[in-house]
Amino acid sequence: MSVEPKAVTKASAMRGKIVKSFRDIRGELKKVIWPTRKQLINNTITVLVGCLLIGIFIWVGDLIFSKISSLVFTR
Repeated sequence: MSVEPKAVTKASAMRGKIVKSFRDIRGELKKVIWPTRKQLINNTITVLVGCLLIGIFIWVGDLIFSKISSLVFTR
Protein backbone atom coordinates (compact mmCIF):
# COMPACT_ATOMS: atom_id res chain seq x y z
CA MET A 1 0.00 0.00 0.00
CA SER A 2 1.54 3.33 -1.06
CA VAL A 3 0.83 6.70 0.45
CA GLU A 4 -0.15 9.30 -2.11
CA PRO A 5 1.04 12.91 -1.62
CA LYS A 6 -1.61 15.30 -0.34
CA ALA A 7 -3.21 17.26 -3.15
CA VAL A 8 -2.56 21.00 -2.97
CA THR A 9 -5.76 22.95 -3.24
CA LYS A 10 -6.02 26.35 -4.88
CA ALA A 11 -6.79 27.99 -1.53
CA SER A 12 -3.73 26.55 0.21
CA ALA A 13 -1.51 27.45 -2.76
CA MET A 14 -2.80 31.03 -2.66
CA ARG A 15 -2.31 31.18 1.12
CA GLY A 16 1.29 30.05 0.65
CA LYS A 17 1.90 32.77 -1.94
CA ILE A 18 0.44 35.43 0.36
CA VAL A 19 2.57 34.28 3.30
CA LYS A 20 5.68 34.27 1.09
CA SER A 21 4.86 37.79 -0.12
CA PHE A 22 4.60 39.09 3.45
CA ARG A 23 7.89 37.41 4.38
CA ASP A 24 9.55 39.03 1.37
CA ILE A 25 8.11 42.43 2.29
CA ARG A 26 9.39 42.09 5.86
CA GLY A 27 12.84 41.12 4.55
CA GLU A 28 12.97 44.13 2.22
CA LEU A 29 11.85 46.53 4.96
CA LYS A 30 14.74 45.34 7.13
CA LYS A 31 17.13 46.47 4.36
CA VAL A 32 15.73 50.01 4.24
CA ILE A 33 17.89 52.76 5.70
CA TRP A 34 15.37 54.95 7.47
CA PRO A 35 16.13 58.68 7.67
CA THR A 36 16.90 60.34 10.96
CA ARG A 37 14.54 62.94 12.38
CA LYS A 38 16.86 65.75 11.25
CA GLN A 39 17.07 64.37 7.69
CA LEU A 40 13.30 63.98 7.57
CA ILE A 41 12.71 67.57 8.68
CA ASN A 42 15.29 68.93 6.21
CA ASN A 43 13.83 66.93 3.32
CA THR A 44 10.28 68.03 4.21
CA ILE A 45 11.30 71.69 4.31
CA THR A 46 13.11 71.32 0.97
CA VAL A 47 10.02 69.81 -0.67
CA LEU A 48 7.70 72.48 0.75
CA VAL A 49 9.98 75.32 -0.38
CA GLY A 50 10.29 73.75 -3.83
CA CYS A 51 6.50 73.43 -4.13
CA LEU A 52 6.08 77.04 -3.02
CA LEU A 53 8.60 78.31 -5.58
CA ILE A 54 7.04 76.33 -8.41
CA GLY A 55 3.58 77.56 -7.36
CA ILE A 56 4.77 81.17 -7.39
CA PHE A 57 6.37 80.67 -10.80
CA ILE A 58 3.15 79.23 -12.24
CA TRP A 59 1.06 82.00 -10.61
CA VAL A 60 3.28 84.74 -12.09
CA GLY A 61 3.20 83.08 -15.50
CA ASP A 62 -0.58 82.82 -15.36
CA LEU A 63 -0.84 86.47 -14.30
CA ILE A 64 1.35 87.60 -17.21
CA PHE A 65 -0.49 85.51 -19.79
CA SER A 66 -3.90 86.63 -18.53
CA LYS A 67 -2.86 90.30 -18.83
CA ILE A 68 -1.52 89.71 -22.34
CA SER A 69 -4.66 87.83 -23.41
CA SER A 70 -6.94 90.52 -21.97
CA LEU A 71 -5.00 93.18 -23.93
CA VAL A 72 -5.18 91.17 -27.15
CA PHE A 73 -8.81 90.05 -27.01
CA THR A 74 -10.52 93.16 -25.59
CA ARG A 75 -9.83 95.35 -28.60
